[in-house]
Amino acid sequence: MHPRPRVSRQVALAAHPGNKLQSTDFTMTEVPLPPLALGQVLLRNRWFRVSVSTRLMASRDAKDIKGIPFPPLKPGDALSDGAIGEVIATTPESQLQVGEIVLHPLGWRDYAIADAHQCKVLQRESIEPAAYLGHGWTAYAALTRGIRIKRGDIVFVSSGAGAIGSMAAQIARNLGASRVIGSTGSTDKADWMKRDLGYDAVIVRNDGPFIEQLAKAAPHGIDVCVDMVGGEQLSAAVSCAREDARFVILGALVAELNAERSTSVAPADIDTFRLPIMGITLRGYSAGEPSSDAFDEWIRRLDEWQQEGAICLPSTTFNGLDKAPEALQQACEGRLKGVVLVEL
Repeated sequence: MHPRPRVSRQVALAAHPGNKLQSTDFTMTEVPLPPLALGQVLLRNRWFRVSVSTRLMASRDAKDIKGIPFPPLKPGDALSDGAIGEVIATTPESQLQVGEIVLHPLGWRDYAIADAHQCKVLQRESIEPAAYLGHGWTAYAALTRGIRIKRGDIVFVSSGAGAIGSMAAQIARNLGASRVIGSTGSTDKADWMKRDLGYDAVIVRNDGPFIEQLAKAAPHGIDVCVDMVGGEQLSAAVSCAREDARFVILGALVAELNAERSTSVAPADIDTFRLPIMGITLRGYSAGEPSSDAFDEWIRRLDEWQQEGAICLPSTTFNGLDKAPEALQQACEGRLKGVVLVEL
């Protein structure tokens, strides 16, 4: 039996970041673990996710935002994000058992006390953390609930090497897309995206006017846009959209990772006259909680596609809680691929 710890280490915000987030904006703290209340469990974290949205929520004027599963941060607040942990102590009311592995929202710490309703039991002998903590289920829900992929679609995925984009490209292909185009910030990532993720073409931003690059990569236009960036890339995608094109908007990294100030405001110059003329639809979408039906359906489809060798789970893993702030800094600098994980 795992000995019951008395304290937990956790990462907290030390100060609101300036223009550029630094690992030194965070600090390691140690807090006592109180006795469990009715319906609670004590978890030993094994993995947790590092999300670039933390940059926005750590900003001085951050507010609650639908779709970001953790609240704004003030100096001294502990960070949180999706995690996988082992139940090491429980209460009868929780209906959870010691030794069970659960998905829960209290990452960025060694140990967590969670309410049982926050925990989803993972009924598996072998756990792939990227399957549960990655954003494959977000991409899957967006492409099956937010919009619908049709066989033969030409798809553009912005931020195509990131946690959502790296999965959206593969899922779109498995759902019948005939051509998948992505965008990224470096040639190295572009090569990796074509080699490992199956992109047909990748646009490297700042290699020329974005709209010209997209028009060249999709000379017949695009049917679907999965957008995480906004700004110039969204504008270009609307200009290159075919009749009845469907856009699903999942984020706005141009605002979240703004070099001057992280913000939730993301203007884009769009030719709105094209929307009615071409029958284009733009839908903002949030996949909801991992307890949704889309999540369980995603895990089933993932199993099928993995057995067929038709999908991979890109991730970058850091080892140790003390490496988490560095992982976040590198993620915000656009240096990492796939979902970013910390293993404990």
